[in-house]
Amino acid sequence: MTTSDARDAAATSVPPNDPAAVVGRAHPPAPEGAPDPETAEWRRPPATPAQRRNDALGAAGLFAGAVLSMLLYRATNMLPDPASPQVSVLVLAAAIAPLAWRRRWPSAVAGVVAAAFVVAGEIAVPETVFLNIALFCAIYTVGAWELNRRRAVVVRALVVDLMLLWLLTSFFRVATDPPEGEEVAFGPGGLTPLAAYLLIQLMINVLYFAGAYWFGNHAWAAARNRARLEERARQLVAERAKVEAQAVTIERLRLARELHDAVAHHVSLMGVQAAAARTLAATDPARSAVALEHVEDSAREAVSELHGLLGTLREDAPAPGGDEPVGSLGVERLEELVADARVAGTPVRFEVVGEEVRLPPLVSLNLYRIAQEGLTNVRKHAGRGASADVRLRYLVGAVELEVTDDGAGRRRRQAPAGTGGLGVLGMRERVAADGGTLHVGPRRGGGYVLRAHVPLPTGGPA
Repeated sequence: MTTSDARDAAATSVPPNDPAAVVGRAHPPAPEGAPDPETAEWRRPPATPAQRRNDALGAAGLFAGAVLSMLLYRATNMLPDPASPQVSVLVLAAAIAPLAWRRRWPSAVAGVVAAAFVVAGEIAVPETVFLNIALFCAIYTVGAWELNRRRAVVVRALVVDLMLLWLLTSFFRVATDPPEGEEVAFGPGGLTPLAAYLLIQLMINVLYFAGAYWFGNHAWAAARNRARLEERARQLVAERAKVEAQAVTIERLRLARELHDAVAHHVSLMGVQAAAARTLAATDPARSAVALEHVEDSAREAVSELHGLLGTLREDAPAPGGDEPVGSLGVERLEELVADARVAGTPVRFEVVGEEVRLPPLVSLNLYRIAQEGLTNVRKHAGRGASADVRLRYLVGAVELEVTDDGAGRRRRQAPAGTGGLGVLGMRERVAADGGTLHVGPRRGGGYVLRAHVPLPTGGPA
């Protein structure tokens, strides 16, 4: 046996599709319920049909090479009394054919190959190269594919120990039975040429078996590392799917809030203005026409906002027809919102307190929507004749929006406006998304107050 034999065995014993030979090639996905690769219960997935087919082809190729090598050795007449060709072919078949099932029954195959190897040596089969490859492959496969890892250690230890014991026995027989008439010459250190040769052979065999053992363990570890990577990839895919589903749900909730706020505000305005137009239709047609114009304007604004919302559902779709996108709504439009409320018949005072700072777009939009919902609730619940105040306060590190009414409409409510519906719920979600707080409740002197306090990333002036 030579070191080149070990290299050849390592190269030829692993088919091209073996994961141990091609690191990084995709491995079949783990079945449902497979043990976690991080636990001791993990087992390597069974060989695929393609791998078993390649094992059979590899065994057939090795057997053909072994027969050709045996014929060439016989032609050299180097062995004094070799086994007959028929017996040699049978022994070679017994040593190599089991490799076709090496991944299915690795321990059994290793035992059969080792026994046939010893028989081939005892009856002087004139072939060594392919027999060495077959034995290397069998020992390697036990380490790479045996599911019971304790059995893998025991089987390899037994095979290696028995092979070394047989080799030492063979060396002893040769050393104690030198050829007749041959003078013994001593080399450096008092070693005879035969003793030096036997030591060289022993060293080569130790490296040979150690290589087969190490490569087998390395293949098992590589397969386990790939299983770890595949499991982590599956976890990442599942986590990404969960995050995507959550993002879709959050977006749906956001759109639902936007639709609720836009529709509730404009429909409320249109209802009040339509009622005023109906009342004035007989007595003051001019004012009735003005009220109907306001109904038309409110409807147009509602349609424009709905177009902007629906545009967010399309890919690369700006608001059609030049409609105003929802992102343009913010605290800068509060005065227009207050003006619309005044036109609808609700006296509203608007005041900005503190030095204005630029707000994040989402915070600005949410405050606009909260003010819109607050004024809608004033019209719906405070009654006719009620007045409202809208205050936007710029504080140190925060912004605060307050919508109050004086309760002059004398309509009693048992709970804060919208507590049982979607209005206050939507406002609380908006404020919570910005990390703020929302207070909704009755005022001590009558009426109701709505106050949203939102912290800012950087503090503004008081």
